[in-house]
Amino acid sequence: MDLGAAQEGNPPLEREGVQFLQQTVGSLFADYGWYILLSSVAIYLLIQKLSRSFRDKRRPRLDAAAVEPDAVVRRQEALLAARLRMQEELNEQAEKFKEKQKKAEEEKRRQKIVMWESMQEGKSYKETLKQNQQEPEPGASAAAAAPKPKPNRKPLRGAGYNPLSGEGGGTCSWRPGRRGPSSGG
Repeated sequence: MDLGAAQEGNPPLEREGVQFLQQTVGSLFADYGWYILLSSVAIYLLIQKLSRSFRDKRRPRLDAAAVEPDAVVRRQEALLAARLRMQEELNEQAEKFKEKQKKAEEEKRRQKIVMWESMQEGKSYKETLKQNQQEPEPGASAAAAAPKPKPNRKPLRGAGYNPLSGEGGGTCSWRPGRRGPSSGG
């Protein structure tokens, strides 16, 4: 084989390949040129946005490392002091609640003793309760000594009233719908 003959044969093949490539690319751009252009612009904008958000995510980490250690220590100490204050307030509230519970239990125990003594004497509990309301002991609260009277609740309707039956009501009554398929159209 002769090298000169091989080199002379290559240029026509390359020209055919280049012409084929030009025709293919040209027809592709002629048919889909606007789509290619718009998609390439969209991809470019997406890459720009992603790179910007990636940079923004990295920046706070660098800022956090640049914070002065003294400021961090002061902030942590202030947070700890606030937590301690809140815990002390919570403990005070718990103590007050325990005291109230203790007083309420003592009052209940005293009422039970008074009731037991009145029953031993033959008096009724209600009679003793009325006397206690009239003569409250010093130091004992009148609200804690006497339970609130319940309102007199009378039934609004007769014993056989059933709102779903449609009987005995006023102008409104409920009736169940028809069974079976609807008869439209």
